[in-house]
Amino acid sequence: MGTLYLVRHGQASFGADDYDQLSERGHEQAVRLGAYWRERGLQFDAVLCGTLRRHVQTLAGITEGLGGAPEALSLPELNEYDSLALIRAVHPSPLPAPSTPELYRQYFRLLCDALAQWMGGTLSPEGMPSWEEFRSGVHGILEQVRQQHAGHHVLLVSSGGPISAAVGEVLSTPPEVTIALNMRIRNSAVTEFSVSPKRLMLQTFNTLAHLDAPEYRDWVTHA
Repeated sequence: MGTLYLVRHGQASFGADDYDQLSERGHEQAVRLGAYWRERGLQFDAVLCGTLRRHVQTLAGITEGLGGAPEALSLPELNEYDSLALIRAVHPSPLPAPSTPELYRQYFRLLCDALAQWMGGTLSPEGMPSWEEFRSGVHGILEQVRQQHAGHHVLLVSSGGPISAAVGEVLSTPPEVTIALNMRIRNSAVTEFSVSPKRLMLQTFNTLAHLDAPEYRDWVTHA
């Protein structure tokens, strides 16, 4: 039986003009994850990656830490939903930069509300696919892994939205649970599915074993 390792990107640039850029800490998280796997002799038979810059940069860091990896298959189906488009759909007025804890909470309250409406089919943010189209794209990739990579170790680098959607597909979770899972996935966290020709099964969720040592205590981030 193989394993699919789903990795959320390292810390990006939340609150900046360009979020889609790893911070220095985000790069360190990715390199550390690759080094952790190298120390344990893990090698990947296939690599899947979203096309966003933070995905590509995270994979580059993991590959650096691993000392090499197979060429990645770039899949736009692994790209994150547009959180700003979602928020604009429920709050058309510009929001101040989330520079305080209260503004940070306001941002994510609005995002969770917009996600619930989008997933319920009552909200259609400009420039975004429907939730069913988004979910179907993730489902297709899981089916591809099941059919082509049973018995293999596969690395998948993406974002919280597609990863939580993947968990939701495997566990058949309702939308509110999928949203809750999404909000809890930490930067560079690993979620594992066992892969057989018949099905995928959840083994771990949102783990940070590579940051367990005391010297990495300050490396745990969420946004």
